[in-house]
Amino acid sequence: MLKINLNQIAWKKGDGLVPAVIQNPDNSQVLMLGYMDRAALVQTIDSGKVTFFSRSKKCLWTKGETSGNWLDYVSLEIDCDCDTILIQARPQGPVCHTGMVSCFNDISPDRTLFLSYLTKLIGERQVAMPSGSYTTSLFNEGKARIAQKVGEEGVELAIARMKDDKTEIASEAADLLFHMMILLQDADLTINDAIHVLETRHK
Repeated sequence: MLKINLNQIAWKKGDGLVPAVIQNPDNSQVLMLGYMDRAALVQTIDSGKVTFFSRSKKCLWTKGETSGNWLDYVSLEIDCDCDTILIQARPQGPVCHTGMVSCFNDISPDRTLFLSYLTKLIGERQVAMPSGSYTTSLFNEGKARIAQKVGEEGVELAIARMKDDKTEIASEAADLLFHMMILLQDADLTINDAIHVLETRHK
């Protein structure tokens, strides 16, 4: 179901078309730019597959209909002038026709941006508390158990470092970071609060 008012989009500015910037919600990488008319936008939301209006062929086309590299629609935003759309979509394979991940460059995005997605997911899990979820079990066990896990993972990371096993170090660091984010969420904080402290100290 549409969660925006299509009439608020300034279709007339571009003779019925608006540019649509496609971004990966998991790492914030900009993937491509296309154009949509009202029908393309409606089809995108209804089908869950990003659909554009081809200015050369004068018809709708769904990204991936030939290659199989679909763009799975997640959400959208309209800019302040109501004449550009930002589409969040997860790619199923390379987005560019050249085989590259992005039409702009093939530089891997900053992986730390994934932490924003993970922060949001942890917050959602705390509210929904889905059964069978490890995150749910930690929240159910309470702050003492969560704090204990952070301590355990910290020790395991230190041991991994002493063993000089880079694969194990990375794995244990991931475990520690994840459990630390759980602890922060349980304390009504996020990793952004910790980053803010670091930024303040840096200044």
